[in-house]
Amino acid sequence: MKKLSSFVLPYTLFTFIACLDAIAADNPVAIPPMPTSISNNAVAELNGNLYSFSGLGQGKTHADISSSAYMFDAVGRAWATLPPVPGNKHRLASVAVTLNERIFIIGGYTVAADGTEISTPETYAYDPTKHTYERLADMPTPVDDMVAFAYAERYVYLISGWHDTGNVSLVQVYDTKGDTWSEATPYPGTPVFGHAGGIVGNKFVITDGVGVLGMVEGRRQFGTIAESYLGEIDPANPQEITWTKLPPTLTLPLYRMAALGDAESNRIVFAGGSTNAYNYNGVGYDSVPSAPSAKVFSWEFTTNSWRVWVDKPTATMDHRGLLKLGNHYLTIGGMEAEQNVSAAVHTFQIDE
Repeated sequence: MKKLSSFVLPYTLFTFIACLDAIAADNPVAIPPMPTSISNNAVAELNGNLYSFSGLGQGKTHADISSSAYMFDAVGRAWATLPPVPGNKHRLASVAVTLNERIFIIGGYTVAADGTEISTPETYAYDPTKHTYERLADMPTPVDDMVAFAYAERYVYLISGWHDTGNVSLVQVYDTKGDTWSEATPYPGTPVFGHAGGIVGNKFVITDGVGVLGMVEGRRQFGTIAESYLGEIDPANPQEITWTKLPPTLTLPLYRMAALGDAESNRIVFAGGSTNAYNYNGVGYDSVPSAPSAKVFSWEFTTNSWRVWVDKPTATMDHRGLLKLGNHYLTIGGMEAEQNVSAAVHTFQIDE
């Protein structure tokens, strides 16, 4: 592991292309593990470099929640430690969205020693050239475990998610030009957390996640939700979304999958997750330890249908996003079998 000051970020276009070519080859150069095991971390890719912000460490207790940040340098092919996410709060279930050469890190939640969980409103923009964070306007309604994506090179959308004591149907929209928040047409499905989704053009897909199923003896009961929706953003009014309910996916509903809108292939790709709803430590709300999935499936805009692909090599869960370099999809960290918090960068391909 290198420290931040020990490498220089600028590199030639030739070197960058060569790096992507190597990753896209039939036998890609393996990306080494992160400096530490981390799960439920916000992840992003920018200019071939990989980023991880905050998350949960190997011990899986409130004391193992972190504000640490790391970057994989595509040229030096090594991880570096970045300045931690500011605010003196250790979070998990945040999101990271790349937009206009910055990475926006939003939300998440904290866990106190007594188990109290609080959704956090902070929004930061990380500048990868200066290695600095800028505090931006807070979310009007703090959420965590939400789906996030960028649109029109200007907006960041947050779909549903958990707010302190329950799920919300809100669609919150951050305008990066005005540093302002607004609300768009609400999510029409069951409010969820730990769902997954992605966007291609002005169309996005949201699927699965966990909802509150009711109360038993004064305790909330959680379970996976088998619902999927397509949202279409009005290009003339980014607050207007037309929602369409989609047919069920071709797999069991999954929680905390990794997902990505892949414009090149005109699909939304989903991978991993768990069929058993669980608390942040990987143990199910039913007290049964959750197991990761190796499933890979997609919504195909070309055919307007679901498609299931060959399983990825390693089953993983507890993700905040899926990344892509060349022809390879990547997850950074997460949990593997037996709720083992991982430092690995797992890759897989989709073969037509």
